[in-house]
Amino acid sequence: VLLTFIVLACVAGIAIAAAATFCLRRHAKQREKERLAALGPEGAADTTLEYQELCRQHMAAKSLFGRAEAPAAPAETSRVSSVSSQFSDAPQPSPSSHSSTPSWCEEPVQSNMDISTGHMILAYMEDHLRNRDRLAKEWQALCAYQAEPSICSIAQSEANLKKNRNPDYVPYDHVRIKLKAESNPSRSDFINASPIIEHDPRMPAYIATQGPLSHTIADFWQMVWEHGCTVIVMLSPLAEDSVKQCDRYWPDEGSSLYHIYEASVNLVSEHIWCEDFLVRSFYLKNVQSQETRTLTQFHFLSWPAEGIPATTRPLLDFRRKVNKCYRGRSCPIIVHCSDGAGRTGTYILVDMVLNGMAKGVKEIDIAATLEHIRDQRPGMVQTKDQFEFALTAVAEEVNAILKALPQ
Repeated sequence: VLLTFIVLACVAGIAIAAAATFCLRRHAKQREKERLAALGPEGAADTTLEYQELCRQHMAAKSLFGRAEAPAAPAETSRVSSVSSQFSDAPQPSPSSHSSTPSWCEEPVQSNMDISTGHMILAYMEDHLRNRDRLAKEWQALCAYQAEPSICSIAQSEANLKKNRNPDYVPYDHVRIKLKAESNPSRSDFINASPIIEHDPRMPAYIATQGPLSHTIADFWQMVWEHGCTVIVMLSPLAEDSVKQCDRYWPDEGSSLYHIYEASVNLVSEHIWCEDFLVRSFYLKNVQSQETRTLTQFHFLSWPAEGIPATTRPLLDFRRKVNKCYRGRSCPIIVHCSDGAGRTGTYILVDMVLNGMAKGVKEIDIAATLEHIRDQRPGMVQTKDQFEFALTAVAEEVNAILKALPQ
């Protein structure tokens, strides 16, 4: 009897405790509802925003975990702190060249290439680079190649000679960019620039051009406007060893009016991405129509006029950032160095070959691709070293793509 009484007492105690807990929880919920009701809809929204902010902070902390701290930017670069919204993943200013920390944040390698095709292409490229005799013969054949037709009489006319930085590198008569003469104060349609078609003759993939001269800057911006270009790739410094490579065609600060085309170019931001390149963002305004466009200039700094970059890695990462900005556009990319031939041709060759592989092309012929480019502008890729650099860059990128593919 005593045991039964103890059991009943325990059961009753548990029931009472459960009932008390239920009442307390219900009371707490009711108080929370009353608190939110008193705050109104704005108060509820505030709590949601606080939660979202907490989530953002958590994700930011995760993304920064393990990342090495970048040193403070030098004092002279303080004015270039603004960055275009297209580059929200921008790294901190680059460390010293003596530091072991990477000087840029690499773009992830992306491609539709399958593993078997990648290995086949890589083997082909490596064989080319190892076989020096084969490489030399291929370059000799490229030097002997003559585009047909190859007449450049318009560029070499007396009226246009002064518009060419180098008279040896000018557009063909049948493949050249034509400005709207009625919009040009000299009523000329000439500019030293060539459309470069990749596969669709209706839409050039690139415009290869020289670095503007002081008296052709307005023509350059007219070309940019008329072709709706949003990305400029610049591959030369303004000067090298006291020799001018390109005239500054953008304002050092603020805005400048290039009245020949009545366009106002406003420097929005200039961001030193790393030791090898920087990015500038412009507003380009047509003061007649009051229409404003945004465009981005990628300026590669590590390519000497008489040589090649020390390694392919910075240029390949530079190219990925260019393509990330350009993705989804239907306008040509403007590519220029000093004469619009050597460095410009090498960059276009590398980009065109890698774009083909990214689209699933299973066979590549870099020599044939270069001939295709030279059919559209003379002198593209000027030296054997530049051609070999292009081969090496393609091989390095294919190797990086293979490493990124799921094995």
